[in-house]
Amino acid sequence: MVEICISVVGEVAAKVTGCLPDPITRQFGYLFNYRRNITDFNQQIYSLDRARERLQIDVDAANRQGDEIYPHVQEWLTYAEGIIQNRDDFNEDEKKASKSCFYLKFRYRLSKRAKRDAVEIAAKINEARDFGDRVFYRPPPTSVLPFISSSSFKDYEALESRESTFNQIMEALRNEELRMIGVWGMGGVGKTTLVKQVAKQSEEEKLFHKVIVVLDITQKPDISEIQGRIASQFGSKFEADEDRAARVMKILKKVEKILVILDDIWGKLDLGKIGIPHDGDDHKGCKLLLTSRKLPVLSKDMGTQKQFCLQHLSESEAWNLFKKIARDSVESLELPPVAVDVAKECAGLPVAVVTVAKALRGEKDLAIWRNALEELKTSTPVDIGEVNEKVYSCLQLSYHHLKSDEAKSLFLLCSLVGDGDISMYRLLQYAMGLNLFKGLYSWEKAVDRLITLVKNLKVSSLLLDNRADRYNHMDGTNLFFDEKFVRMHDVVRDVARSIASKDPHPFVVKEGVELREWQRTDECRNCSRMSLMCRNMDELAQGLVCPQLELFLLNSSNDDYYTYLKIPDDFFLDTKQLRVLGLYSTSLALSPSSFGFLSNLQTLCLNKCKPQDIAVIGKLKRLQILNLSGSDIKWLPKEMMELSDLRALDLLYCHSLQVIPRNVISSLSQLEYLSMQGCSGIKWDPEGFNRRERNNACLSELKHLSGLRTLEVGVSHLSLLQKDDVVFDNLINLTRYSIAIGSNSSMWITYKATRRLRLELDVAESLQKVKSFSNLLKKSQYVHLGKLKDTKDVVYELDKDSFEELEYLSIYSSPAIHSIPCNAFAKESFVNLRTLSLEDCEKLKYVFSLQPNGRESDFPQLQSL
Repeated sequence: MVEICISVVGEVAAKVTGCLPDPITRQFGYLFNYRRNITDFNQQIYSLDRARERLQIDVDAANRQGDEIYPHVQEWLTYAEGIIQNRDDFNEDEKKASKSCFYLKFRYRLSKRAKRDAVEIAAKINEARDFGDRVFYRPPPTSVLPFISSSSFKDYEALESRESTFNQIMEALRNEELRMIGVWGMGGVGKTTLVKQVAKQSEEEKLFHKVIVVLDITQKPDISEIQGRIASQFGSKFEADEDRAARVMKILKKVEKILVILDDIWGKLDLGKIGIPHDGDDHKGCKLLLTSRKLPVLSKDMGTQKQFCLQHLSESEAWNLFKKIARDSVESLELPPVAVDVAKECAGLPVAVVTVAKALRGEKDLAIWRNALEELKTSTPVDIGEVNEKVYSCLQLSYHHLKSDEAKSLFLLCSLVGDGDISMYRLLQYAMGLNLFKGLYSWEKAVDRLITLVKNLKVSSLLLDNRADRYNHMDGTNLFFDEKFVRMHDVVRDVARSIASKDPHPFVVKEGVELREWQRTDECRNCSRMSLMCRNMDELAQGLVCPQLELFLLNSSNDDYYTYLKIPDDFFLDTKQLRVLGLYSTSLALSPSSFGFLSNLQTLCLNKCKPQDIAVIGKLKRLQILNLSGSDIKWLPKEMMELSDLRALDLLYCHSLQVIPRNVISSLSQLEYLSMQGCSGIKWDPEGFNRRERNNACLSELKHLSGLRTLEVGVSHLSLLQKDDVVFDNLINLTRYSIAIGSNSSMWITYKATRRLRLELDVAESLQKVKSFSNLLKKSQYVHLGKLKDTKDVVYELDKDSFEELEYLSIYSSPAIHSIPCNAFAKESFVNLRTLSLEDCEKLKYVFSLQPNGRESDFPQLQSL
């Protein structure tokens, strides 16, 4: 009865939707394609389960050998397990929806979710195919004792005071009567490092079936973010209108024994709102480990049953750690007495010991050490809340010892960008807009400079590696950075912000601020860089009077998605020096005059925003970086043709984008970076179309961008390319690219190669199409070829030149292929190939020839087949 009902609805809808616009047709499609979407979803789940089983075999074998699993592989397995576990819940909902044809709203939501999830799961399955030899690695041997393995303090040894506390915590976790325990101590004493080691040890001992770690809760916790970070460790995502707390509770209760670690709690945290079971009777197998700077927060506010105080290091422990890090600098006969006094000034706090020792490492001039000691002793006491005065003076000393003004400026900028993890991509955009890298105007050179400066700050322990639970595909491409995030210790961040507030051009960071009141203060009027985090704002206050302001960041999210944040016409009237503007997670109502005053603007970021109209962007004549990633925009304005100096255009995951007017792309002659990954809805005009009849851009406009160095694009329909078109092959200056052609035009983001080419052709003359990419094929590190219908010998028929750059080659669903290399020149063709993946090539006879000693001569570097 239900299916008959839906069939009738489908027939009627099919006739009606022929007269409706595409977006409305798509909504009806969720109803009359309901059964197909559900079936496709379950088929993808089945394929995901098979891919997980295959990958788990390699992971288990690696574990038996004592190898380490790459984080991106572990994240993939966690995602897959979460999706597979949630399959039963989904199918249960589907059964309810099938009981009656009057469940139309419910069926619509399920069908839409199934369609969306099926596409995402298909991309994940492709991602697993491409792991190749990047599943595990052999860790280098180490003589360091196992206690404390953290990127924050790599030079830690097994310190007696820490080992004692560590053992007590582990014993408490084994105690069935204790459900919630806490660790407290001063900022910078090492709480985060300690609980990360506890998590690792708990996993190794298999005390729990799952360990969840959420770092950096911060002073004003975002419940939604905490829920998201917990769910992500199970591979789960939330629906827009879902009861997130109930979902988190359900996920956690499915695990019989689970440890949840919440780090850096500043006040009472409502665990029930998050969805964490905290009553022993609610889920007896769930234990919580909390950290805080204050004992009352744990014992009174949170009700921990047992608390452990993490004390300062003893003088001998601090000195031993200091010596280990400073190395030969303290071996001089003259230095030790002064060095000992310097170490004492660190007050036994690891964060201070490490940063000061690294700041002075390599210095053998006694005068420099004496001067450092004097600075530490005479530093003016600064009150910045919970930060110890000694810690402040130590970190300030480390800041002053940075070798360049660029490094100092970047360090202060990092403190402004965010709490905890910091996006490298955002740092790049802001630094370029502020002209932080003096004399550098090339995007690629700026990338290299940023990586170098961040590395130097990490060496000084002023920046750290990113945390494992942080991943956000919206924070830019992975073509530039192996690690997309860096992290700043919360104590270091507080000190950096304090230093920045005293700068001749002070920085300001405010959370939950009442903007109208604060704008009247001298602090606001005098600052040069401002970051505000506000919720549920419907209008900015009239007129921001900040004549020195160079950077303005606003993160303003509303509970009501359809509530627009109105920017008054004169808001930027007195900010004519503004060079960087970032608006995040905001529904915007932009008036033409509101941006008209920003004549010096270099960088504009509208990320995950919903702007009503962005034609005003055309007024920003000096704009060099435009980032619209994740925003809900349907077309680019033709006024963008006026942006003659634009160097970077980021449209990453602008899923709603459909229209790019013709000549907009070709007019951006200075463009160095263009990202259109995830913009599958763009309505490109086919090549060869009559120019007078064209309204939208065509791909051939890319040929006019002679300065383009980095390109990310996916093209789903081959008809958009002429038979012999070599539009992409003519982009000879490309040094980084991610180009996907064919029915699956998405490009996964975990593979580290900077030159990636995916061709899924499924046409009779597929070989000819592949040959039109011959120049890119020779330069690519990663190549994925699918549905080749007329190719027998891949290498011989594609090109007789070598593929010396190629590291990863994947070929699938190509029934005509007989062999890979079968000729003499093949020995030089794949000298760097490490992974060869072959799937559904039913006529394949052989892959390589063997030398007498058994080595694969055609693939000398091959590691995975």
